[in-house]
Amino acid sequence: MTPVSSKLYTDDVSLLVVLIDTNPFFWNSVKSNLPFSKFISHVLAFLNSILLVNQQNQVVVLATGHNSCDYVFDSSVAQSQNQRAEHLLQKLEEFVDKDESLCREESVDGQGFSLLSGSLSMALCYIQRVFRSGPLHPHPRQTRANLTDMCNTGNREECSQFLQLCGNILCLHGSPDGPGQYVAIMNSIFSAQRSMVPIDACVIGTQHSAFLQQASYITGGVYLKPQLLDGLFQYLSTVFATDLHSRAFLQLPKPAGVDFRASCFCHKNTIDMGYICSVCLSIFCKHQKKCSTCGSVFGQAQAQDSSTPPNPKRKTPMDA
Repeated sequence: MTPVSSKLYTDDVSLLVVLIDTNPFFWNSVKSNLPFSKFISHVLAFLNSILLVNQQNQVVVLATGHNSCDYVFDSSVAQSQNQRAEHLLQKLEEFVDKDESLCREESVDGQGFSLLSGSLSMALCYIQRVFRSGPLHPHPRQTRANLTDMCNTGNREECSQFLQLCGNILCLHGSPDGPGQYVAIMNSIFSAQRSMVPIDACVIGTQHSAFLQQASYITGGVYLKPQLLDGLFQYLSTVFATDLHSRAFLQLPKPAGVDFRASCFCHKNTIDMGYICSVCLSIFCKHQKKCSTCGSVFGQAQAQDSSTPPNPKRKTPMDA
């Protein structure tokens, strides 16, 4: 029998990077339904539950503001358990004050946008650094389908070896999508897919996020828009607190539909149909003479004027 001390219980060790939306314009618009202080209390309870499940779990928190994003908490830093919440709240307050001071310098219509593309990039960089420098490394090339097959067929040992360290990103987002960040966000999504890092999304705003719907669908994460924000902790603990190994055995919520519409590179508008550069796959809502991304020259559009009558049918010798 294998001694307990020599056996490495790493089948459910998780590295969770949480992105908290601190956009002041958004929270000022929804403070009557969910105050920011109450939202943070739900998040703190959720983070404590993640750390209590397994002492090897690691939690990193990034604040996503309107003008900037930064790390505000890292559980791997040596500190007592009683000081974790105080340290997180202190860093978060400093970040919010700094971001609000930057927001005063510009006028924003509506709720504004948060810098989601920057926080996603920082989260992926952190996870890659842990994967490459830490003692536990993920399997280089395994798919979620293979993982599910291994777990369902009872091959627990092989499945456990794959799940030595699982990194995933949880976006607690409420601001509307920023069309100008479309390219950067899609690059982060494809990087997460290649690195096998699921992106989970919990949308607390009034409308769905097409960017996060695509992120969760492409990376194999979970997308959820809670109906009752008063029970936010229950949503977080029952849906997003499970590790990737346990998700193969659970019936997690699935989105009813995913908005796959893209944003054009010229005007940053969401479009249903457009023109695509055959070289760099840039998307435009109107025909362009030259690609603004790679510089490729496009051919002339072969669209006919509606006032011009169609060409008569050419007669063949049999019609004569």
